[in-house]
Amino acid sequence: MLHPVTEQWDDRFRSADPLRFPGYAERLAREPAESVRTGRTAAYVFIEGEFAVLGGSMGAAHGEAVVRAYDRATDLGLPVVLLTRSGGARMQEGMISLVQLQRTAAAARRHADAGLLSVAVHGSPTVGGVLASYGSLADVRAVVAGATIGFAGPRVVEETTGLPIDRSHTAESAWSAGLVDAVVEPGDVAAWIDGALGLVDRPMAARPLVADAGGPVETGAWGEVLRSRRRGRPTGLDVAARLCSSWTELRGTDETIRAGLATVDGRRVAVVASDRYAGSGRPGPRAFALAQRAVTLAGRLGLPLVTLVDMPGADPSSTSENAGIAGEIARTFSAMAALPTASVGVCVGEGGSGGALALAGADRLLIQEHAVFSVIGPEGAAVILERDAGRAAEVAGRLGLTSAELLRLGIVDAVVPDDLDGACRAIVDALDAAKPGERLTRVDVATARALEASDGGAERLDTQIG
Repeated sequence: MLHPVTEQWDDRFRSADPLRFPGYAERLAREPAESVRTGRTAAYVFIEGEFAVLGGSMGAAHGEAVVRAYDRATDLGLPVVLLTRSGGARMQEGMISLVQLQRTAAAARRHADAGLLSVAVHGSPTVGGVLASYGSLADVRAVVAGATIGFAGPRVVEETTGLPIDRSHTAESAWSAGLVDAVVEPGDVAAWIDGALGLVDRPMAARPLVADAGGPVETGAWGEVLRSRRRGRPTGLDVAARLCSSWTELRGTDETIRAGLATVDGRRVAVVASDRYAGSGRPGPRAFALAQRAVTLAGRLGLPLVTLVDMPGADPSSTSENAGIAGEIARTFSAMAALPTASVGVCVGEGGSGGALALAGADRLLIQEHAVFSVIGPEGAAVILERDAGRAAEVAGRLGLTSAELLRLGIVDAVVPDDLDGACRAIVDALDAAKPGERLTRVDVATARALEASDGGAERLDTQIG
């Protein structure tokens, strides 16, 4: 076990032989233990599969031990650590075995609904019923490098379907598909778990940035747009690397948005960070789905949320359109609105249209001095308004996109320094001050100010927001 065990639970549990399956009772009599160990350490409850016992398969005793472990963790207010190694449901117990999927999944849900964290490390193999129930319900999941992992074992798939296994059932394929958050080496399992639980710091590696080649600097609004896009300017992910003393990745397959459970100034938070240097810098549907996962997890665990926004806009391509980009942006707005904990958003470069705003609907919204936020990128505005993208510089001045103008309009709460250290200090201060619900007050006030008093709209909104 990874931490010293303070209590071992239900170690006398043994499966019966409900089907009187040939040879099963004799096999059970030879086993010194069941296919799962449960108990607690000082920091967490553990559930550990024992592959040496009937291939780690889950029967009635295994399922009951798991259910009891989750419910005890819920009563104790402790996180759960899963270490899985299993061949699936135990055939010798038939449907008695299969219903353990239902029971263990329900117990995992009770634990989650109590606002408690669960983490899993899947060893080799992890297949079948354990993976299709409580094993896949952990909040953060890793798999041991080289492990076999999948819904059905490779041999079963090939011999029952007649189809060869192709690019699946490996730790690496699961990570590539975004099914797990990390691939860890066997010797790094304990440290990864401690980092995911927030017991130790595991910082994100900061990457070197290529310096801008320089050149003449434009003035006015267009100059601010160019500054926000300057090559080498830190993007959201770079700010996260400086801000967070610890980072546990929540894996997504579109790296224009990254998310993690992190530690900021000694407190646990969830962070969503744009990376404009990844691909086109324009997030697609899967990127927004990842953001929703992080926002929802923050709310359930009672953690503050930090969003670091830097994108020219969401991906408008046909592929993105057909995958439902508009709906994913809408669901991100909804998740941010429903967040029960405090949130801080920072525009650290370019905020482009609804895609950027979906991540910026925070209780406190900051903007760096030479960042911009716009209803649409200047080039797009020039195409719509002037039928000429080449007039972007001219149109930029009409859009009210500079930090000073956004502060005047009440869209942002404060303008913060462009340098990383100054921005990080401002974020920490904002986390101290932010209160859930301020996200709507700010935009309601800005809307009221923008309405003409003569139509009665401003008075109505002023009354609503006090």
